[in-house]
Amino acid sequence: MQAAPWFLILNGKSAGDDAVREAVAKLREQGQPLQVRVTWEAGDAERHVREAIAALAPVVIAGGGDGTLSEVAEAMAHAGLDATQLPGLALLPLGTANDFATAAAIPDEPLIALQLPVHAPARMIDLLRIDGDGAVRWCANLVSGGFGTEVTVETHEGLKKMLGGLAYVITGISRLGRIEPIPARIHGEGFEWQGGFIALGIGNGRQAGGGQQLCPDALLDDGLLDLTIVPELSGEVMSTLGTLFSEGKHAALEQVAECARLRELWVESEQPLTLNLDGEPLRARRFHIQCVAGRVRMHLPVETALLGS
Repeated sequence: MQAAPWFLILNGKSAGDDAVREAVAKLREQGQPLQVRVTWEAGDAERHVREAIAALAPVVIAGGGDGTLSEVAEAMAHAGLDATQLPGLALLPLGTANDFATAAAIPDEPLIALQLPVHAPARMIDLLRIDGDGAVRWCANLVSGGFGTEVTVETHEGLKKMLGGLAYVITGISRLGRIEPIPARIHGEGFEWQGGFIALGIGNGRQAGGGQQLCPDALLDDGLLDLTIVPELSGEVMSTLGTLFSEGKHAALEQVAECARLRELWVESEQPLTLNLDGEPLRARRFHIQCVAGRVRMHLPVETALLGS
């Protein structure tokens, strides 16, 4: 009897990628049954995940960028099963920035990425659950707001195709003269902050927006979300930028950011604000963000720095 097939849920933008086609063919030649499903419109990922669960697929691979990973993870969270009853989740990085894959050390060579579930057992990881004025979404990597979010939203698709992650840098430089802080109140158990922020990171993962390491110490399996708030900066900004280049982003964040680790938090603003959920904007006045521990199992490289246990 043939083993149950793996499912590759592929972002439609990558359906014609020759390297992916070759990798799929080689994996099948090696004896691994693999079904390929392509997303075209909203709801496709959820439908494909349901099909994979019904087929008793042991592995579901998200083929795309951070947004595709979160879309597939969200569909698994909606399935009404606990993590041990769901297929193991894997990632074939095919996005522009691939922030989750980069931080997790997932190979970008298609065949090696597809083979990862063979060599790495699935480990329990957390997901973020975001309720924005009643609209509930899930996120696998990082929720961001402020300057980084505006850069990601405003970066032109054509520029991303030509320049990859560098496109975010160019867009960011073009915005430097018009950064305006966003007023908000952010609070959780034992934590309270109020003021104007220019960047906000709420991490399950560590980076977003083409390499912005807003939560450089976040772990996927600690049951906690990492919060980083970069407040409105004064004249110290120039020395901070100097530190950024001489000592690295982590040192710069330590100088200017408010940081905390929480199980849940609230972000509230008098005016609607936009948070970026792995590339998907969500606009609301009040957000409730929870870290849901061990919501799915994921195949990650043994050497990844994102697992603590």
